[in-house]
Amino acid sequence: MAKIRHHEILPPSLPPIGINREQAAEFIGISPSTFDKMVAAGKMPSPRQISDDRLVYDVSEVEAAFRKIPHRGDQLESDAVDATSTSSNPWDDA
Repeated sequence: MAKIRHHEILPPSLPPIGINREQAAEFIGISPSTFDKMVAAGKMPSPRQISDDRLVYDVSEVEAAFRKIPHRGDQLESDAVDATSTSSNPWDDA
């Protein structure tokens, strides 16, 4: 008899709050190995240890960590504006 996975038991209106490594990576659109690198770098949260051999990622923590990652060009744009600002401010001489 096939084992039923918990995510197949839950109704769509009640999504899981804990997901495995592969699901966490898929959740944010990257590979599991890239997800591992992001966890090691502190850009993604560490998993919760449910038992000796079971690690689970909190969906809300993964989502929050993802939302903290800057958009493409955000840091570069602010650096470029600061670096290329050559006009003086009239208030500087007041």
